[in-house]
Amino acid sequence: MVNGRGSRFSALFLHFLKSEKTGGLILILCTLLSLWISNSPVGDSYVHFWNSRLDLSFGGLGLNFTIEEWINDGMMSLFFFMVGLEIERELYVGELADFRNALLPVLAAIGGMFFPALIHFLLNHGLPTQPGIGIPMATDIAFSLGILSLLGKRVPPALKIFLAALAILDDLGAVILIAIFYTKDLSLLYLFAALGIFLLLLLLNRLNFYRVWIFLLLGIIMWYFMLKSGVHATVSGVLLAFAIPFKKDPRQNPSFRLQHALHMPVNYLVVPVFALANTGINLQEEWHQHLATSNNIGIMAGLVLGKPAGIVLICLLAVKMRFCRLPETINWKLLLGTGSLAGIGFTMSIFITNLAFPGQEQVIDNSKMAVLLASLVAAVAGTTALLLATKKKKEKASS
Repeated sequence: MVNGRGSRFSALFLHFLKSEKTGGLILILCTLLSLWISNSPVGDSYVHFWNSRLDLSFGGLGLNFTIEEWINDGMMSLFFFMVGLEIERELYVGELADFRNALLPVLAAIGGMFFPALIHFLLNHGLPTQPGIGIPMATDIAFSLGILSLLGKRVPPALKIFLAALAILDDLGAVILIAIFYTKDLSLLYLFAALGIFLLLLLLNRLNFYRVWIFLLLGIIMWYFMLKSGVHATVSGVLLAFAIPFKKDPRQNPSFRLQHALHMPVNYLVVPVFALANTGINLQEEWHQHLATSNNIGIMAGLVLGKPAGIVLICLLAVKMRFCRLPETINWKLLLGTGSLAGIGFTMSIFITNLAFPGQEQVIDNSKMAVLLASLVAAVAGTTALLLATKKKKEKASS
């Protein structure tokens, strides 16, 4: 039995790591499967399926979207809801609860977003592909933590916590980016209606109202208003998560229970289905030549080089200026390897790609290939760096 409040939350974090590890492997398999099918004789039918329309317009609600849009705007709201719950947990009882502990991953996340964006901006400023600046800024939680978890006890637990906090903050940055820069025609009426429901949810939280089904029902209504407002509907998932009551006693914690319940359906269903729907890329002859565009070079250089450079340099500066310090079990070689793993953009990068270039299918497909290749290189580079950094440790343990 697990006793004590802290132990219960530690158990949740271990469950989180385990689900991210398995979810990352499933994500890889679904991506490979999708690429294979889309370039097989049934590839056109496969792509057509995801682009077929599904009308759920009850009473004139105007919900007539393609299956891919339902996945990206609807199912992925659950993904963002879980991300929001993870951020909430970290703020209350996790790595971000203490300012000194939080400062290092916060600064690392800022550096890991700024440097890739700067690289892409310098290569695409003034070009039609400039909106792709947000693509290399993201880190995929499931993929990066999945790779790190495969290394097992070779890496210290503090490194896994650091990467988890970094990736969660990175996703928060992506949500803010989506809300501000990837908003379509804005309807203030629907936006104020969505924010009004959010304020109502916060009020229920303050009144210690714990009926989760009421929060979820109001969350669905907020999702609809956010969708109609022009702000991407998935933002409502994070807002709903922040409104869910969080108590430090897990037995009376709706946020704790929801987060625990969402890990399996999100990692084993939502994200894999997202990968199947969004990586159906038909590779044309000499497809690799399209990777030499300024947009794709910006994406790949941002993820592979900008991410580790931004994370390490900002952390180095912060430590030298004594704003914060490295945990005792983490050294700079381990941090470099972790920074490389943070260059695995995947889910969030592909998600932002769809928003950055609406209606430009060729640009979207080429950008997705750049994301996939960069994520592969980042995964290999990060794993290699961590294996080399922990080689002596393993040799000492075996001797």
